[in-house]
Amino acid sequence: MKIAFIGVGVMGKSMVRNLMKKGNELHIYSRTKSKAEEVIAEGAIWHDSVKDCVAGAEAVITIVGYPKDVEQVYFGPEGILENAKAGAFVIDMTTTSPKLAEKIYAEAKKKGLRALDAPVSGGDVGARNATLAIMVGGDEADFRDAEPIFRAMGTNIRYEGKAGNGQHTKMANQIALAGAMAGVCEAISYARGAGLDIQTMLDTISTGAAGSWQMSNMAPRMLKGDFAPGFFVKHYIKDMNIASQEAEDRQLELPILADVLRMYKDIEEKGMGDLGTQALIKYYEK
Repeated sequence: MKIAFIGVGVMGKSMVRNLMKKGNELHIYSRTKSKAEEVIAEGAIWHDSVKDCVAGAEAVITIVGYPKDVEQVYFGPEGILENAKAGAFVIDMTTTSPKLAEKIYAEAKKKGLRALDAPVSGGDVGARNATLAIMVGGDEADFRDAEPIFRAMGTNIRYEGKAGNGQHTKMANQIALAGAMAGVCEAISYARGAGLDIQTMLDTISTGAAGSWQMSNMAPRMLKGDFAPGFFVKHYIKDMNIASQEAEDRQLELPILADVLRMYKDIEEKGMGDLGTQALIKYYEK
């Protein structure tokens, strides 16, 4: 399949590779070409604009930073919706606003395009190993037809319902993640204060009821002082802000989300927005 891929960053680079491994022809565009040089060398075809990248593609995939970036690549005369060929899939895998996903779906329908919102979970490890969880909103028939594309990038692939539901599911994921990440940080902080060997403590509790993906994958990075971003602090703050707004719109009180968002904003204000989410441990080290 001829696939256009917009946004070749930490996650996108591995996703492009995995799509190419399945024999797909990848056409790529990103704001910074230098970040895509590795996959260009491996066979991805570079384009200098979104318009040129999506021309003739059977599927267009986007995974960019913020809702404003999604708006920029989808709308306007140079955007995806004006330049993708009729019948193509347009799949936004950015974590963004459910309302924006609904807007893209409605506009895509008018142009004969098949829009799906399909945010992912699993970080850089999941992207690299093609084990991402992918949560998809849109028309079920389109989801079924696009499933082979998703299978190249992930293992836990779920149809969540109408347009926007993929993004709502990702918001639930990010809310749950907030508590899990803070819980790991607080366990480490407590163990340090009690004089425990932290690695021994983690090895002990990670196989029991307290175990989690965050404990198994992020805690070792925290202990090594490895704060390289599998997922940026600044992007997680963006996600939590969206989740908070959606909760407020529904008159829901989510105090754990609010507390963890405050903590992440604190470390971002100290210049840590470009670190990985595991940098939350630094909040407890002040």
